[in-house]
Amino acid sequence: MFNVIRLIHTTQRDRLLAAVREATAEIPLALAEPTLPGSRNGGDILVQIRFDDETLWKTVEPELDAVIDDASVTHVDGVTYRGSPVVSERTPGTVFRALLVRVWPETDGATVARFEDDLRLLTRYVSTITEWQLSPVESAVGASVWTHVFSQRFTDVDGLVGPYLMHPIHWAHVDRWFDPECPGYIVRDRVCHSFCAMPAPH
Repeated sequence: MFNVIRLIHTTQRDRLLAAVREATAEIPLALAEPTLPGSRNGGDILVQIRFDDETLWKTVEPELDAVIDDASVTHVDGVTYRGSPVVSERTPGTVFRALLVRVWPETDGATVARFEDDLRLLTRYVSTITEWQLSPVESAVGASVWTHVFSQRFTDVDGLVGPYLMHPIHWAHVDRWFDPECPGYIVRDRVCHSFCAMPAPH
């Protein structure tokens, strides 16, 4: 799968959200929803689109870019990446979350691999994750040259802000990579932590 995420900051969310939804209405795997309170650098609208291959994205990209090129849009962060999510046997999640990070460019490969392994640990121990994907970024736009995207679906908002963010595996293994007070931290730029409700199935 070829995946696209856009985090759109706008002063006219409702109007722009309607325009984004119209531009992506014919795409089977398209999500465009207002972000929920608690998002950090996550924008006002979260867009995720999945395609069978990149050529399909190239046909949609100009139309979506034209919608986003709006006077009300103050900033956009985003990535493209490849792969498919790992789906658990649990009930499908109701909240989608995207984390965009930039690993310090001078970080050696072995350290990056340990960082990625620690992120994957979360999916083993946090039972509220129903789907996840950790991928290298293929192309990035916005405030940083993002290197990784970690997306998940959660049972609900409480499953994200409670068992996930507060889990011991998070603060004992994962937070050290982001904390400037920890030796060897490698995520030195701002991160984008954005989440939204999944629309109810029709």
